[in-house]
Amino acid sequence: MREGGDGRGGPGAGGEGLGFETRAIHAGQEPDPATGAVVPPIHLASTYAQEEVGVHRGFEYSRSGNPTRRSLETAIAALEGASHGFAFASGMAAEDAVCRMLKPGDHVVIPDDAYGGTYRLVARVHSDYGIDFSPADLTRPERVRDALGPRTKMLWVETPSNPMLRIADVAALSEMARAHGAVSVVDNTFATPYLQRPLELGADVVVHSTTKYIGGHSDVVGGFVATSNDAVAERVGFLQNATGAVPSPFDCYMLLRGVKTLAVRMERQCASAAAIAEYLAGHDAVASVNYPGLDSHPGHVLASRQMGAFGAMVSFTLREGEDAALKVVASTRVFTLAESLGAVESLIEHPARMTHQSVAGSPLAVDPALVRLSVGLETLQDLILDLERALAGPSGAGAAAASGALSRPGRESPSGG
Repeated sequence: MREGGDGRGGPGAGGEGLGFETRAIHAGQEPDPATGAVVPPIHLASTYAQEEVGVHRGFEYSRSGNPTRRSLETAIAALEGASHGFAFASGMAAEDAVCRMLKPGDHVVIPDDAYGGTYRLVARVHSDYGIDFSPADLTRPERVRDALGPRTKMLWVETPSNPMLRIADVAALSEMARAHGAVSVVDNTFATPYLQRPLELGADVVVHSTTKYIGGHSDVVGGFVATSNDAVAERVGFLQNATGAVPSPFDCYMLLRGVKTLAVRMERQCASAAAIAEYLAGHDAVASVNYPGLDSHPGHVLASRQMGAFGAMVSFTLREGEDAALKVVASTRVFTLAESLGAVESLIEHPARMTHQSVAGSPLAVDPALVRLSVGLETLQDLILDLERALAGPSGAGAAAASGALSRPGRESPSGG
């Protein structure tokens, strides 16, 4: 598997000139100068001694800055080739900070298959404060041009998208935004910087839910904003401190641990996902498979150009519709029925009733026959056999249990990923 881009560090990001895996292990993570500890310590202090008023060693108060958080910010910025990096308490907190750069009367274009949490943030939070938005099919440039208007200040991109795995042309969309005077933002959660680095393709801002692949172990929640735009960095840094949605030092340590193995995990997970997509594409019960590594995927050529590999997310629809989808997600034994993605454990979910329930009834509504897989590190044969059993016809009792568990009238799913 090749890396996206040249795999080298960005200016000022730390680890310049070093390969991806080396930066993942060393950027921002030098041995502790006080003890020589190879792993940087977890700094739990909330405040820091000053030699005199205004004279300190770079830290005053841990909401504003923390040594462990700085290590994490340096590391991920280096992987994205960014000059600036900002860690947040969740992916949604990171997205919220970016959206707060908009002012009343501004307009943002979002994907017409955006992650449900992104849609909810824009449509049901920021719209209350005078921010307008338009969904557009980002795979069709003419649709994006039609959506851009005189008040458009931001173009929000997901590629691969969640959950349809559509591929958007980051370079072309970034240029379109720039020509229009808008900021281009790319959610790089699905691809990770190991496979795709949007800043190198011309994007202004990258956001992550670090809960997913960067953390990689289903045991920490976090978010990240990376940019080489100094004006954007100044504003996001101000918002990070002013709103205070920062991760704890322990969370930063857990994410640093995940960063170190990101490359090797992505190698294995991508390879398994490709094999599973091929298997599903040949199954009689499956109507369609969404995976950019398949030659039949509309974005395959573009993904081959702007990504190092095709990712470890797969989604597919069942010929027999929603009931069949519910039966499948209820019947796997190795795949765990759960929200989120990107961890060592393989996960399966029903987007229409789980992660994307917040877009039900909107132009972004998800096909109820869709099933989404996050392929983990289990033995490939076990994963395929697990899907084979589930697709062969699970028990009605299991399906009924899943339907009951996923259907809670009057309560919206929190959309975990």
